[in-house]
Amino acid sequence: METTRQAKIARLLQKELSEIFRQQTAKTHGLLVSVSAVRVTSDLSIARAYLSVFPSEKGAEMLQSINEAARTIRYELAQRVRYQLRKTPELQFYIDDSLDYIDNIDSLLAK
Repeated sequence: METTRQAKIARLLQKELSEIFRQQTAKTHGLLVSVSAVRVTSDLSIARAYLSVFPSEKGAEMLQSINEAARTIRYELAQRVRYQLRKTPELQFYIDDSLDYIDNIDSLLAK
């Protein structure tokens, strides 16, 4: 069960990561990365960020690029939350494919 502190930190990290990705993807036209959820472990050492990528065909490529830049992203995140958090958690990124799953179910029901 998620504590109130975990939920607050997750919301803060989601908001700041969304802003970081918005600024980075503004340079690449036609690509959109949004942070759909962030889950923080109970000891606040690891944050798992679930990303939605549009168009979804570029999801794996974008995830690889983000994982390669994870240290830089964590540094930028730490600069943004330095007055709220003493230590910035390690970041792990995953593709959130729930929209593709919903699309698939809708197409199956339409048949």
